[in-house]
Amino acid sequence: MAVILPVKGVYPQLGENCFVAPNATIVGDVQMGSDCSVWFNAVVRGDVNSIRIGNKVNVQDGAVIHCTYEKTKVFLGNNVSVGHNAIVHGCRVNDNVLIGMGAIVMDNCVIGSNSIIAAGAVVTEGTVVPEGCIFAGVPAKKVKDISQELISGEIDRIANNYLMYSGWFK
Repeated sequence: MAVILPVKGVYPQLGENCFVAPNATIVGDVQMGSDCSVWFNAVVRGDVNSIRIGNKVNVQDGAVIHCTYEKTKVFLGNNVSVGHNAIVHGCRVNDNVLIGMGAIVMDNCVIGSNSIIAAGAVVTEGTVVPEGCIFAGVPAKKVKDISQELISGEIDRIANNYLMYSGWFK
């Protein structure tokens, strides 16, 4: 059974139609919208600050969502996919974003809507990713503007697939 625990009396709050894998961990000041999923071995730690997650967000296997004590919070907008083993720490990720597998998004970053952070990218502290582009590399830099095909073919497709996958477990 998933580990869903309060921290200092604050319980995680999950929206309607959410799937939490049996070995996922969600603790503390976490508020999650509807149609979300937190997958196997993923960790969402709202112990040192707040985490706010919109609707239709998937946190894939092994990913970690965390904050910095009394300094940074996490905000994930709607229709966000956090890829396998990614780390999202103390930052803001706006709507319709794909964080690729193994990517790291550090404190005080802002990821603009309709963007992709490539697999393995490291978005260093305080980076602002403009809306509608792809960032890749270490440290992550803009590689190109995103096309409407990538928004619907990757960002939307992956978020919709994870909503479908979560239905298989209900």
